[in-house]
Amino acid sequence: MIEPHPTGGYILEELAVGMVAEKRVTVTEGRIGQFAEASDDFNPVHMDEAFASKTAYRGRIAHGLLSASFGSAVVGTILPGAGAIYLSQSLAFHRPVRIGDVVTARVTVSAIDEASARVTLRCEGLVGDDLVMDGEAVVRVPRRRRPAKA
Repeated sequence: MIEPHPTGGYILEELAVGMVAEKRVTVTEGRIGQFAEASDDFNPVHMDEAFASKTAYRGRIAHGLLSASFGSAVVGTILPGAGAIYLSQSLAFHRPVRIGDVVTARVTVSAIDEASARVTLRCEGLVGDDLVMDGEAVVRVPRRRRPAKA
């Protein structure tokens, strides 16, 4: 398991296949409300317990993309970190995430294309030992750091 780079981000030459980073985030009522505001997604399965209790989920569930955004936090702040730019992301959702669940967002470097400075990342979201989502991201990574300002 790696830690954030002291400069804020890993450059291409510092990455290796197999590097792994994680972040754990608790899903709260507040996070769901903030995500609904930011995304304008007020689906009652996320917002209304009375409605959600009558669905196949038997209660409210978090937005899938809220949970997926925790993986984006890993990519932007730990691995590769500052300077990484998303080019694509695939996602598959396997189980619902509920208020109070702690989601572990895990990102693993699975391939590096040095010619294009693109890195393929395996992305997983877990609640306990249960895989709730997975997919693959492709990001562009800087080749060198910006010089410090004088």
